[in-house]
Amino acid sequence: MSTFQDLKYKFSTLNVFGKIIAINSIIFIAGFLMSKLFRYSRALYYLELPSDLSQFILKPWTLITYGFAHYGLLHFLFNMLFLYIISRVLLNLFRVKMTLNIYFLGIIFGGLSYLLAYNVLPSDVLQRSDLVVGASAGIRALIIFVAFYLANTEIRIFTFNVKWKYIGILLIVLDLIGLMGSNQGGHIAHLGGALLGYIYAVQLQKGKDIGSGFERLMDSFMSLFKSKGSLKTVHRKRGKASFAGHKREEFKEFNKQKQIDVILDKISKSGYESLTEEEKQFLFKAGKDQ
Repeated sequence: MSTFQDLKYKFSTLNVFGKIIAINSIIFIAGFLMSKLFRYSRALYYLELPSDLSQFILKPWTLITYGFAHYGLLHFLFNMLFLYIISRVLLNLFRVKMTLNIYFLGIIFGGLSYLLAYNVLPSDVLQRSDLVVGASAGIRALIIFVAFYLANTEIRIFTFNVKWKYIGILLIVLDLIGLMGSNQGGHIAHLGGALLGYIYAVQLQKGKDIGSGFERLMDSFMSLFKSKGSLKTVHRKRGKASFAGHKREEFKEFNKQKQIDVILDKISKSGYESLTEEEKQFLFKAGKDQ
């Protein structure tokens, strides 16, 4: 097997966020090599989101592509590390497509916030910023979504436990403080992504997935690239009513942690949307009680 085929096979075995990280890596390396070979500091010009509205109109795709562009090595490494960590958390609890919705809507919302700020607010309020790049807005959206959807659930950091909501609040405070620093435009995009994550979490707790329209749009777009063929639809017969795959009486006999584990196991196998409303409410209440 050739090196290219080997890399192609490894790429195909990655989960969706592994592929996003791989694409970011390829773009970063390509940008670095081009900047060294051609001595052009903005090798990823066609991916950058410009602050000037007239320039953005000529490059509308940059509202998404800026999330795949990084210039600084530390910026790139930290973003990919946090994306890897937070994506693993979400993919264990929620549908892949819903997690992608949050990520890409976070990037879009962060970009729109950046454009809005630099084209509406007075110029003397903002520091000069010609462009914004990086996946941070999408990553902020994912983290803030978890922080407020599972607000009272604890995560272990080194030797102590901390509730997700405190992590979310800390990140928001840091971005607000960052508005007074040199990367004002970047922090505006972060806060835009964070706002999307917060709204998504609040609405999902009410039973409304605000990303469903975006998901349908992406499905329609991706269907243009799929080969048409005969597909067979398989219908599974529904069994008797159960709770997380167990008889209701059997489920009630488990201790609380075992009940939570059973539901999380169902999510890992079939996705968050496979849960009944009753199961979702049970998991949400268990998270609040912790």
